[in-house]
Amino acid sequence: MTAYVRLEVRRALRDPGFVIFGVGMPVLMYLLFTNLGADGSDGGAWKTASMVGMAAYGALGAALSTGNGVAEDKSLGWLRQLRITPMSPRQVVVGRALTGSVVVLPAITAVLAAGALVNGVRLAPWHWAVVALALWLGSLPFTLLGLGNGYRLTAQTTGVVNVACNLGLAVVGGLWFPLELFPGWLRAVAEYTPTYGFAEVGRALADSGAPGGAAVAVLAGWGLVFGGYAVVSYRRSARTA
Repeated sequence: MTAYVRLEVRRALRDPGFVIFGVGMPVLMYLLFTNLGADGSDGGAWKTASMVGMAAYGALGAALSTGNGVAEDKSLGWLRQLRITPMSPRQVVVGRALTGSVVVLPAITAVLAAGALVNGVRLAPWHWAVVALALWLGSLPFTLLGLGNGYRLTAQTTGVVNVACNLGLAVVGGLWFPLELFPGWLRAVAEYTPTYGFAEVGRALADSGAPGGAAVAVLAGWGLVFGGYAVVSYRRSARTA
C-alpha cells in the first residue's frame, strides 16, 4: 500500500492543473483579498484570519481533487486492476485517503508561507505548527467527500460536482469572507457547514485560543457523514465496475 500511495501522490503533484489551481490560486486570492484597498485598520487580524481561511480553501480544493483521480481511474479500468492485486478494498480506500492527506500539504504551507513572508503575519513557532496540523487533520472529511463523489459518479460529472462543492462550501462556510458580512439567515446556515467548523478551528488556534466545541462537533459530524458516503459509494462501484 505504501508504494501505491507514493504512486498516487506523484501523479497528483505532477499535474500542472493541481499546482496552478490547487496551490497557486489560494495564494493569489489571499494576497489580493488582504492587500487590495487595505487601509491598515485592524489589518493584522484580518490578514491572519484570511490566511487561515484561504489555507482551508486550498486544502478543501486539494482534498476534493482526490476524487477526480478516482473517477478517472474507474473510467480507465484501473480500479478493476487494483481489485486483483493483493491489496484489500479497505487498503485501496485508505491508500487514496492517505494520498489526499498528503496532497493538501502544499496548499496549506503555501498560504501560510505567504502570510508570514509577504503579509507579515507573526505567530509563535508552535502556533504555526498547531494551525498547520489542525488544517491538515481537518481536511480529512473533504477527502472522503471527494472519494465518495469519485467512486459514485463518472469522471466528467465528478469534476463538475467537486467544483460546485468547492465553491459552494468555500463561500457559504465563510472561507472567503467573514460571516459578519452575511445576512442573518445565511449566517445561521453557515455555522452548520463543515467548512465553517474547519476554518473556525484554525482561526481559534491562530488567535491563541481553544477551538469551540460546536465547531469541532460540526466538523466531526460531517466527517462521519462523508466517511459513510465514501464507503457506500465504493461498494456501489465494486458492484457496477
